[in-house]
Amino acid sequence: MTSVQGTAVDIPTEDGVADAYLAHPGDGTPRPGVLLYQDAFGLRPHLRSMADRLAGAGYAVLVPNLFYRHGRAPVMELPDFIDPVARPEIFETLYPYVLALTPELIVRDADAYLGWMARSALVADGPVAVTGYCMGARLALPTAGAYPDRVAAVAGFHGSRLVTDAPDSPHLAAARITAEVYFGHADDDPGLPPEQIARFDEALTAAGVRHTCEVYAGSEHGYTQADTSAYDEKGAERHWAALLDLLKRTF
Repeated sequence: MTSVQGTAVDIPTEDGVADAYLAHPGDGTPRPGVLLYQDAFGLRPHLRSMADRLAGAGYAVLVPNLFYRHGRAPVMELPDFIDPVARPEIFETLYPYVLALTPELIVRDADAYLGWMARSALVADGPVAVTGYCMGARLALPTAGAYPDRVAAVAGFHGSRLVTDAPDSPHLAAARITAEVYFGHADDDPGLPPEQIARFDEALTAAGVRHTCEVYAGSEHGYTQADTSAYDEKGAERHWAALLDLLKRTF
């Protein structure tokens, strides 16, 4: 693992300024870019530590506050350990922000995030990877579909509502995706029932997208997030292996 530097940055968008965290190897050499999309709990110490781990493996990682329209991160005070069952008001507060972040808005914002990375001296020239968690996994798909020449790899973990009947359902982006795709689904996830998993895989296959989709047995929704009650160490480490393998193939 190389030494890592982390910096707070501000990214102008069409709708304001998104605060973000940039992690990169400390030698200042341009590295392949990774755009990391948050889960519902947002930009916080745990996501910064995830970015640091990726940066230590040789990448320049940008983690934007996707809820910037509602304030700088954290948009609400969070405990060090998040248990939504014990603290239901956390999700009650954040869920409207999740619903408000439509595919249309994330595509608009992604143009700003990707443009900022393209201009950064710390990010190597060329396409980047996008990895997302929970809601972030869902939003990674329209990002890759809207900017196929700028996204070379997409990874999603414990994503929910990947297939809906809406005209902007995430799975419909498959027709425009040229990146390689990897998704690690949670086991018995109420936000992604087996029929959605099957339809998601079918959509990627029909579109000719190079992809791998796996169900992580015994890992519940949110299994990568070590500061939450859903954390599963075995599933989280499997996710790291899969993600780093995808990035090595891509760059």
